[in-house]
Amino acid sequence: MKYFLVKTDPETYSIDDLAKLKVDKWDGVRNPQAVNFLKQMQKGDKVLIYHSQGENSIVGLAEVTGNQGPDLQYPRSWLVNFKFIRKFKQPFVTLQQIKLSGFFNDFRLVYQSRLSTMDVPEKFINWLKMQKGIDLS
Repeated sequence: MKYFLVKTDPETYSIDDLAKLKVDKWDGVRNPQAVNFLKQMQKGDKVLIYHSQGENSIVGLAEVTGNQGPDLQYPRSWLVNFKFIRKFKQPFVTLQQIKLSGFFNDFRLVYQSRLSTMDVPEKFINWLKMQKGIDLS
């Protein structure tokens, strides 16, 4: 099992939207590097949902239920199905907290801030488990 992080503008699509639908497709990603991360996702992988646009924090957890294939609306994009797992109590962990820790300069969230979809280093998952005492498996 791998961990990924996806960013979303909460006014466009939030963790609450995914919670209402229970399962939904993740679409609209066009950056080639981000699309490559979508293609890597496999059933059972976990996905941290990150709200951007001022919130700048991890707000929930989803699970990959299927990797569909190319998005017919945007041929360079890719579709992946996510299942809602949980919404975290706010604030869970912010980008500022991640940066201030000093441990994650190799995390794309820190050094590639505009990338919308990315892998998550295992050491970050371990840090979250220790800092927040939460089971992310």
